[in-house]
Amino acid sequence: MAGEIQQQGQVGATRRVRAALMNKVCGGESMFTLGTSVARVVQMASSDDQGTHDLAYYVLSDVALTQRILRLSNTAVYRTASGAAVTTISRAISLLGFDNVRTTALAMLLVDALSNGAHAHSVRVELENALCASLVGREIARASAWQGAEEAAIAALFKNLGPLLVATHEHARYREVAALAAAGTHTMGQASQMILGCSYDTLSEAVLAEWQIPELIVRALAPLPPGIQKSAASRGEWMRQVASFSMAVATLLARSDDVAANSAATPEARALLTRYGVALSLDAGLLEQLFGSVQAHMSSLLQSMSLQPQPRLEPPEEGEGLPDVLLLVTMDAGAAAGDSCHPSGKPHNARALLLAGVQDVTQMRAGAAATLNDVILAVLETLYRAMGFRFATVCLKDPRSGQFRARVAFGEDHQRRQHGFAFPMAPSRDIFHLAMDNNADLMIADAASAQIGALLPAWHRALLPDARSFIVLPLVVNKVQLGLFYADRAAPAPEGVPPDEASLIQALKGQVLLALTPPG
Repeated sequence: MAGEIQQQGQVGATRRVRAALMNKVCGGESMFTLGTSVARVVQMASSDDQGTHDLAYYVLSDVALTQRILRLSNTAVYRTASGAAVTTISRAISLLGFDNVRTTALAMLLVDALSNGAHAHSVRVELENALCASLVGREIARASAWQGAEEAAIAALFKNLGPLLVATHEHARYREVAALAAAGTHTMGQASQMILGCSYDTLSEAVLAEWQIPELIVRALAPLPPGIQKSAASRGEWMRQVASFSMAVATLLARSDDVAANSAATPEARALLTRYGVALSLDAGLLEQLFGSVQAHMSSLLQSMSLQPQPRLEPPEEGEGLPDVLLLVTMDAGAAAGDSCHPSGKPHNARALLLAGVQDVTQMRAGAAATLNDVILAVLETLYRAMGFRFATVCLKDPRSGQFRARVAFGEDHQRRQHGFAFPMAPSRDIFHLAMDNNADLMIADAASAQIGALLPAWHRALLPDARSFIVLPLVVNKVQLGLFYADRAAPAPEGVPPDEASLIQALKGQVLLALTPPG
């Protein structure tokens, strides 16, 4: 009886410890925000053009994230054969792939939210393990026949979430777990269970469930049974195998900066091959290729984040930290602000940005895989970023409703404005119909003038009452009105659009017109 009471007391204490830990790692505003952002990115689907637009808009809404994705796209691993720079997120998604950009964005969310100056070394080690594991998962998924295999890379990224959160929020406990595991008497799971009241895997699962991540990904974090793994009977089981294998490879590669020491011929690598080879269709040659590819991509990923590979040293004493290493949160964050723009918001280097966008879209069209929607999205993004607009959309003919309707949009309050940006196809003397009737590109520097105000339709005044400068670029093919590009600012633009910029804008529009023109 006394033994049962003691056991119940231990269970109660364990639950209290686990509850307190969960409250600490999920209860703060910053962690709630991180969870909301992670859930939003995870749930973006790559199955349609809207998913690509949502991901592009999400990346573009964060200046630092935009710069990092573009930097990654231009590293040696991803640079195109032509050597042309990638300057738009739309092109980056086309080049890197939707799932690669999505997983990279998730990784960068973790880096930004969980970097901790006080315990920078420990956090950096766990972040690198998570990033490396996601790259391993991506390589395995690429060769897999499972439908939705790319989600394995997300599961692999989150496999290390427990240690990462504890290193960030409960560093003393993190060190205790590490010391207990290093002594060799406990596995990492046993050590974390003893110190924290729950294993790292259980903590990761609980946090992701709290963030409402899909159950298939959450279940993939569960530990595998010991011994040789057999071929999976379901995608869920396969994802568990990939997540565990990815974390094991990341841990192995993290032990040394010496590439030779990370060869598939080492005893540790052979042990991994014995355990996972059958399940994941790996042999020594494929494992060697995987190691090489992951290490190359890891270098590019760290480079894109302005992080240099960290030497594998013993962790510094408490409080010593690495104050310079994890300051990437602020790197380049203000590059597009201040004196780099006119008061209207238009960048001073608009011509260079437009030219880079023209080159990017031209290269995209040259690729066989580019769709009309890809081209439209890339042009819209270039206009939005290069000209400093606050809202930009493309409006196309919808014969079923008898309207021109906005299809995609970037900028402030873009969803509401996109939904309301629609007008009848029936002829009218407003500025939009006049632009299409005359196939005239309009650059309005000050929409507050009486002459322009008289030509603005009531729906535009209601939807965008504060639009002070805007452009209208009609899309007309063989006298058939197909729609238009529209973009505006909340400030007048007295600097106008010089001829060289206007030519580049017309070249961008020309790429869309070519894509819209039927062959023949």
